[in-house]
Amino acid sequence: MPDNLPELRDIHLPSEGVSAFPPAYGWYVIILALIGLWLLWRGFLVLRRKSKKRYAFRLLSAYPQNNIESAVQMSNLLRRICVLKFPLATALFGQEWIDFLNQHCKKKILGQPAKLLINAPYIKLISSEYSAEDVAQLRDFCREWIGENL
Repeated sequence: MPDNLPELRDIHLPSEGVSAFPPAYGWYVIILALIGLWLLWRGFLVLRRKSKKRYAFRLLSAYPQNNIESAVQMSNLLRRICVLKFPLATALFGQEWIDFLNQHCKKKILGQPAKLLINAPYIKLISSEYSAEDVAQLRDFCREWIGENL
């Protein structure tokens, strides 16, 4: 049997080591996938927020025009939004409720429309106490408040 040992050579280690850069293409795919997932999540959150606002505006426009029943429904809509966004504010009533709404909106509600918002659930549907203009001002305030807070 021939002697093959003289032909073998020692193992030589690389002197610099293996570099981590540039990374393999798979890492680029994983990083791009993570960025894509993050962008999709952010887009989903934006669409969900805008859809709530659109839904609230659709409800507001569906209420009957300028009568006490629409004032009651607007009051309920503002309460429903507060349950979602400001849970502690749902326990407020009277002037505290009006002050809270005014704190969270640039446009303030004052006078008869503010009293209408407080008293609407408790007055008769046919009442001469409040005019259609008061209900229209309340509707404008609700539109503004929803636009700023949803």
